[in-house]
Amino acid sequence: MEDRLQKLLSAAGVCSRRAAERYIEAGRVTVNGEAARLGAKADPDRDDVRLDGRPLPKRAEAAYLLLNKPRGYVTTLSDEQGRRTVADLTAGCGVRVYPVGRLDLDSEGLLLLSNDGDLIQAMMKGSGGHEKEYLVKVDKEVTPEFIQKMSGGVYLEDLDITTRECRLERVSMFIFRMVLTQ
Repeated sequence: MEDRLQKLLSAAGVCSRRAAERYIEAGRVTVNGEAARLGAKADPDRDDVRLDGRPLPKRAEAAYLLLNKPRGYVTTLSDEQGRRTVADLTAGCGVRVYPVGRLDLDSEGLLLLSNDGDLIQAMMKGSGGHEKEYLVKVDKEVTPEFIQKMSGGVYLEDLDITTRECRLERVSMFIFRMVLTQ
């Protein structure tokens, strides 16, 4: 079945879709001996797709990992600041897996990782309607005023962004549940 080249490269486990776009633009990808162009499609069963002159490996069997990400790790596969990443925690799993969603450096919790690009795209797309739920522990009491203020979105000065509106409910004095609908 024909698919976009960046998806084929990613599914083969050689790089991310973004990296594949850079490889295509740099002329490193060929289809049937011809330099590929961004947006091109190919059928891996019919076409000879190569990266740097080497054939793509066969598509890896789908893998799904649940990881309890500890604090102190960033949810990315590489970090320009040299911090520990979830890739460090999954290095021994035998396949290249990608995180579905994000937990920040100081967060801990369950994280799904997979090499199933279709699943990842479906879960990450805003139109998918998937809820993201977080249990958040804070250093001050969760009051009705706190819930009202947080649920309307909060400006984060260090990131220069305002969080989205969400549904919040108090779980205990210092814990609340936050649900984001995409």
